[in-house]
Amino acid sequence: MRPLIAFPLHTGPRHETWLAHPPRAAMPAALLPWMRDAGSLTARIRARCSRFAVQVVRQELARVHHDEALLLGLRAGERAWLREVLLLADGRPVVFARSLLPRRNVRGAWNLFHGIGSRPLGAALFSDPAISRLPLACRRLDGRDARYHRARIALSRYAPAQRMPRALWTRRSIFLLRGSALMVSEAFLPEILELPR
Repeated sequence: MRPLIAFPLHTGPRHETWLAHPPRAAMPAALLPWMRDAGSLTARIRARCSRFAVQVVRQELARVHHDEALLLGLRAGERAWLREVLLLADGRPVVFARSLLPRRNVRGAWNLFHGIGSRPLGAALFSDPAISRLPLACRRLDGRDARYHRARIALSRYAPAQRMPRALWTRRSIFLLRGSALMVSEAFLPEILELPR
């Protein structure tokens, strides 16, 4: 992965609701290393389980949330390619991931987005030295955010016995390939804390 390069983010302090650093006092201490690690989340989970898998929840052209549109430079109502998945460690969902790719970036640089199926996106992102990653941002998502409900629905379908907390700590970042952006958000489900450190 290449060092970070400048990217004209279309947001500012008055628009941004995501934090640059996880607030240590507000989250479980065991979650902090997961939130801060800028490496591959896929690789980190794989190293802590016997069987890693990706369960595709949704992959389609969809409207994005206002804060995502601002960050990706999309017009109001503009659609992007959306991929939502559960990352599974030994059959247990540990992360709800959401990837967004503006339609203008699908052809060319990010062609790998199509046809990826149930393969982990992280493996592709971190194996290509031409891809750079902007700094992580984090946020606590709760019932006031539609993304929380998307995660809740996915979890209830795949693992109905697993309890959904009142809020999910989530991180996101932008990956760049030849100046084209892909956004990845990762919401940590309670079972992530059951994995070995």
